[in-house]
Amino acid sequence: MRCMVCEDLSFKHICKPCQREFLSPSLFKRKLLGKIPVYSFYKYQEIESLLLTKHTDLGYYIYTILAENSFRPFAQNFEFDNKVCSLSIDDHVKSGYSHTAILNKELNSNRIKPRYAKLRALSSTSYSGKDYQFRLLNPRLFKMKNFEEEDVILVDDIITTGLTLTQAVQTVQAEGKNVLFCLTLADARK
Repeated sequence: MRCMVCEDLSFKHICKPCQREFLSPSLFKRKLLGKIPVYSFYKYQEIESLLLTKHTDLGYYIYTILAENSFRPFAQNFEFDNKVCSLSIDDHVKSGYSHTAILNKELNSNRIKPRYAKLRALSSTSYSGKDYQFRLLNPRLFKMKNFEEEDVILVDDIITTGLTLTQAVQTVQAEGKNVLFCLTLADARK
Protein backbone atom coordinates (compact mmCIF):
# COMPACT_ATOMS: atom_id res chain seq x y z
CA MET A 1 0.00 0.00 0.00
CA ARG A 2 1.01 3.64 -0.21
CA CYS A 3 1.41 6.12 2.64
CA MET A 4 -1.54 8.54 2.77
CA VAL A 5 0.84 11.45 3.34
CA CYS A 6 3.90 11.00 1.10
CA GLU A 7 2.54 8.24 -1.19
CA ASP A 8 5.69 6.11 -0.79
CA LEU A 9 5.28 2.36 -0.38
CA SER A 10 4.47 1.49 3.22
CA PHE A 11 3.31 -1.38 5.41
CA LYS A 12 1.01 1.04 7.28
CA HIS A 13 -1.46 3.64 6.05
CA ILE A 14 0.97 6.32 7.22
CA CYS A 15 4.65 5.40 6.97
CA LYS A 16 6.97 5.66 9.96
CA PRO A 17 8.93 8.67 8.60
CA CYS A 18 5.67 10.59 8.06
CA GLN A 19 4.44 9.57 11.50
CA ARG A 20 7.64 10.97 13.03
CA GLU A 21 7.50 14.17 10.99
CA PHE A 22 3.78 14.96 10.97
CA LEU A 23 2.29 13.11 13.94
CA SER A 24 4.60 14.10 16.78
CA PRO A 25 2.15 15.15 19.48
CA SER A 26 2.24 18.30 21.59
CA LEU A 27 0.17 18.87 24.70
CA PHE A 28 -2.50 21.54 24.62
CA LYS A 29 -4.44 22.31 27.79
CA ARG A 30 -7.76 23.83 28.70
CA LYS A 31 -9.99 23.44 31.76
CA LEU A 32 -13.54 22.26 32.36
CA LEU A 33 -15.67 23.46 35.23
CA GLY A 34 -12.83 25.81 36.14
CA LYS A 35 -10.58 23.06 37.45
CA ILE A 36 -10.56 19.78 35.45
CA PRO A 37 -7.66 19.82 32.95
CA VAL A 38 -8.24 18.60 29.41
CA TYR A 39 -5.06 17.66 27.56
CA SER A 40 -5.10 17.31 23.79
CA PHE A 41 -2.27 15.99 21.67
CA TYR A 42 -3.04 17.82 18.42
CA LYS A 43 -4.84 20.88 17.15
CA TYR A 44 -7.89 19.76 15.18
CA GLN A 45 -6.90 21.64 12.04
CA GLU A 46 -3.47 19.92 12.01
CA ILE A 47 -4.98 16.45 11.60
CA GLU A 48 -8.50 17.22 10.35
CA SER A 49 -8.25 15.04 7.23
CA LEU A 50 -7.21 12.08 9.41
CA LEU A 51 -9.99 12.68 11.93
CA LEU A 52 -12.57 12.79 9.16
CA THR A 53 -11.89 9.10 8.48
CA LYS A 54 -13.63 8.31 11.81
CA HIS A 55 -16.83 6.90 10.29
CA THR A 56 -15.12 4.87 7.56
CA ASP A 57 -13.31 1.53 7.50
CA LEU A 58 -10.05 3.43 7.09
CA GLY A 59 -10.72 5.25 10.37
CA TYR A 60 -9.86 2.17 12.42
CA TYR A 61 -6.32 2.15 11.04
CA ILE A 62 -5.85 5.91 11.22
CA TYR A 63 -7.12 6.17 14.80
CA THR A 64 -4.84 3.29 15.78
CA ILE A 65 -1.82 5.10 14.33
CA LEU A 66 -2.81 8.36 16.03
CA ALA A 67 -3.30 6.58 19.37
CA GLU A 68 0.04 4.77 19.11
CA ASN A 69 1.79 8.09 18.50
CA SER A 70 0.09 10.02 21.31
CA PHE A 71 -1.82 8.04 23.95
CA ARG A 72 0.71 5.20 24.20
CA PRO A 73 3.77 7.39 24.95
CA PHE A 74 1.68 9.43 27.39
CA ALA A 75 0.74 6.26 29.31
CA GLN A 76 4.31 5.00 29.35
CA ASN A 77 5.44 8.24 31.00
CA PHE A 78 2.47 8.69 33.33
CA GLU A 79 3.29 8.58 37.04
CA PHE A 80 0.83 8.52 39.89
CA ASP A 81 0.86 7.10 43.42
CA ASN A 82 -1.83 4.51 42.79
CA LYS A 83 -3.49 2.80 39.85
CA VAL A 84 -6.08 4.76 37.95
CA CYS A 85 -8.53 3.75 35.29
CA SER A 86 -9.29 5.37 31.98
CA LEU A 87 -12.83 5.48 30.64
CA SER A 88 -13.60 5.99 26.99
CA ILE A 89 -16.53 8.30 26.41
CA ASP A 90 -19.48 6.43 24.93
CA ASP A 91 -17.47 3.58 23.39
CA HIS A 92 -20.36 2.01 21.46
CA VAL A 93 -19.20 0.22 18.33
CA LYS A 94 -20.23 2.30 15.32
CA SER A 95 -18.98 1.87 11.76
CA GLY A 96 -17.39 -1.42 12.79
CA TYR A 97 -15.27 -0.09 15.68
CA SER A 98 -15.24 2.39 18.55
CA HIS A 99 -12.80 5.23 18.00
CA THR A 100 -12.72 6.13 21.72
CA ALA A 101 -12.00 2.51 22.67
CA ILE A 102 -9.02 2.50 20.28
CA LEU A 103 -7.62 5.57 22.03
CA ASN A 104 -8.33 4.14 25.48
CA LYS A 105 -6.62 0.83 24.67
CA GLU A 106 -3.29 2.59 24.15
CA LEU A 107 -3.35 3.90 27.74
CA ASN A 108 -2.82 0.42 29.15
CA SER A 109 0.26 0.64 31.39
CA ASN A 110 1.58 -0.09 34.88
CA ARG A 111 -0.45 2.82 36.27
CA ILE A 112 -3.48 3.01 33.95
CA LYS A 113 -6.13 0.33 33.50
CA PRO A 114 -8.46 1.01 30.55
CA ARG A 115 -12.11 0.23 31.27
CA TYR A 116 -14.69 -0.26 28.55
CA ALA A 117 -18.49 0.04 28.38
CA LYS A 118 -18.51 1.89 31.71
CA LEU A 119 -19.65 5.34 30.56
CA ARG A 120 -22.39 5.34 27.95
CA ALA A 121 -24.70 8.05 26.66
CA LEU A 122 -28.39 7.23 26.85
CA SER A 123 -29.04 9.74 24.07
CA SER A 124 -27.99 8.66 20.58
CA THR A 125 -28.03 12.22 19.23
CA SER A 126 -24.88 12.98 17.28
CA TYR A 127 -23.01 16.19 18.11
CA SER A 128 -20.88 16.04 14.98
CA GLY A 129 -21.01 19.41 13.22
CA LYS A 130 -23.62 20.77 15.65
CA ASP A 131 -23.38 24.16 17.35
CA TYR A 132 -23.21 24.95 21.06
CA GLN A 133 -26.93 25.72 21.33
CA PHE A 134 -27.89 22.35 19.81
CA ARG A 135 -25.55 20.57 22.22
CA LEU A 136 -27.03 22.42 25.19
CA LEU A 137 -30.57 21.47 24.17
CA ASN A 138 -29.65 17.81 23.58
CA PRO A 139 -27.63 16.54 26.56
CA ARG A 140 -25.85 13.19 26.27
CA LEU A 141 -27.41 11.81 29.51
CA PHE A 142 -24.50 9.60 30.56
CA LYS A 143 -24.93 6.49 32.69
CA MET A 144 -21.96 4.95 34.46
CA LYS A 145 -21.44 1.32 35.48
CA ASN A 146 -19.43 0.62 38.59
CA PHE A 147 -15.69 -0.20 38.65
CA GLU A 148 -13.16 -0.49 41.46
CA GLU A 149 -10.72 2.38 40.86
CA GLU A 150 -11.42 5.75 42.49
CA ASP A 151 -9.25 7.93 40.24
CA VAL A 152 -10.33 8.33 36.61
CA ILE A 153 -8.99 9.66 33.32
CA LEU A 154 -11.70 10.39 30.73
CA VAL A 155 -10.90 9.74 27.05
CA ASP A 156 -12.52 11.28 23.97
CA ASP A 157 -11.35 11.95 20.44
CA ILE A 158 -12.13 15.66 20.00
CA ILE A 159 -12.99 18.52 22.33
CA THR A 160 -14.99 21.30 20.71
CA THR A 161 -17.32 23.11 23.12
CA GLY A 162 -16.43 20.87 26.07
CA LEU A 163 -20.06 19.98 26.82
CA THR A 164 -19.66 16.23 26.28
CA LEU A 165 -16.68 16.02 28.61
CA THR A 166 -18.36 18.33 31.15
CA GLN A 167 -21.42 16.05 31.25
CA ALA A 168 -19.15 13.00 31.55
CA VAL A 169 -17.16 14.57 34.40
CA GLN A 170 -20.36 15.44 36.26
CA THR A 171 -21.68 11.89 35.85
CA VAL A 172 -18.45 10.32 37.12
CA GLN A 173 -18.22 12.73 40.06
CA ALA A 174 -21.86 12.09 40.99
CA GLU A 175 -20.89 8.44 41.44
CA GLY A 176 -18.17 9.43 43.95
CA LYS A 177 -15.19 9.01 41.63
CA ASN A 178 -12.33 11.49 41.22
CA VAL A 179 -11.67 12.74 37.67
CA LEU A 180 -7.95 13.51 37.46
CA PHE A 181 -8.13 14.94 33.94
CA CYS A 182 -9.44 14.32 30.43
CA LEU A 183 -7.39 13.27 27.39
CA THR A 184 -8.42 13.99 23.83
CA LEU A 185 -6.76 13.40 20.53
CA ALA A 186 -7.53 16.88 19.20
CA ASP A 187 -8.67 20.29 20.39
CA ALA A 188 -10.99 22.02 17.91
CA ARG A 189 -10.73 25.42 19.59
CA LYS A 190 -9.48 28.01 17.12
